[in-house]
Amino acid sequence: MGRTKSVAVKALGNELIKEHGGLFSDDFAKNKERMAEFKKIKSKKIRNVTAGYITKKIKKIKKSGL
Repeated sequence: MGRTKSVAVKALGNELIKEHGGLFSDDFAKNKERMAEFKKIKSKKIRNVTAGYITKKIKKIKKSGL
């Protein structure tokens, strides 16, 4: 099983997907760059965890066909 994500990471990820969902892809590196355009996150770890969460959510959305 994977690591659990904090409420803050999930909230930030869901907010970014809601506002800019069409601009994110299932590529982690591209999502990390996109996040830098939208939000100024000083912590490298939080940025990476959030980008990973967004990537996982986008893959799940594409798989379900929504």
